[in-house]
Amino acid sequence: MTAVAQPARSETTPAPSRWHAISPLLVAVLAAAGAVLVYAVFIRTGLGQTVDTASMRGGDVRHEQVTQVLSRTLQATQLAALAIVCLVAVGVGILRRRLDLSIGAALLVLAANVAVQQLKAHLDRPDLDGTGMPNSFPSGHTAAAASVAFVLILVFPRALRGAMGLLGAAYVTVVAVATVWAEWHRPSDTVAALLIVLTCGALIAWVIRLRRAGGERPSITPARVATLPLGLVGAISTAACLFGLATVAVSERVLPDLVSGRFAFLTGVAGILSAVAGTFYFWVRLTAGDPLAPAQGGTK
Repeated sequence: MTAVAQPARSETTPAPSRWHAISPLLVAVLAAAGAVLVYAVFIRTGLGQTVDTASMRGGDVRHEQVTQVLSRTLQATQLAALAIVCLVAVGVGILRRRLDLSIGAALLVLAANVAVQQLKAHLDRPDLDGTGMPNSFPSGHTAAAASVAFVLILVFPRALRGAMGLLGAAYVTVVAVATVWAEWHRPSDTVAALLIVLTCGALIAWVIRLRRAGGERPSITPARVATLPLGLVGAISTAACLFGLATVAVSERVLPDLVSGRFAFLTGVAGILSAVAGTFYFWVRLTAGDPLAPAQGGTK
């Protein structure tokens, strides 16, 4: 019997499947549905508002160094700094001869931040917890930080996207926690902002994949240096958040003073960690599946 020679292993795989082409659209739909669910639970119900506000007011941070880090991180989200980072991202895309990524990066930042500001201006927040506080849903600071981190992951070469994903997730976590600590936002505001940014990013990734539908997809897996720790942190923080939410809800409605304000704040932090880990996990995976141009013939 004559052995059939095995074909040489290529660095690329055939054109992406239909599932590969539509998966960003599915992520966008699920992220948008998640943002709607957060609004329905934490803005439109009395218990949700009470738990959310308790999580915000429990963040009485008195450690001087921690306070300085949080304050400086919030200051770093100023419009001028974000614009400079976005210009760098667009420039990297142009240098890599990926004009579609440069355009996508600009659209992502614009769409995500405009969407968040419009929602904050037009969404209704009934006073169900008796605080009389105005609407702050969703968080503009968190959306700005997350959108910048997303575009850097999008435009940088694949070899760097895992490291960029971890750095971006860490930065966005500090920004989101800082807004809650400063009582600018409740935890639900930051979670919804992250989901909105992921929605916009996934839609742009879907358009890019449709544009390059005839190209080859690199036969590489998403950077495990990012997906493994993000998945682990996401699983642990989600479990902690769910337990904390149930406990704080019981404390607010059944057993007053069962838990402290600090416990409620840490529950909100766990929810933020869960949202950051989840959104960045999916974004790293989506950007890893970016197809090559039909005539490109190599990975970049």
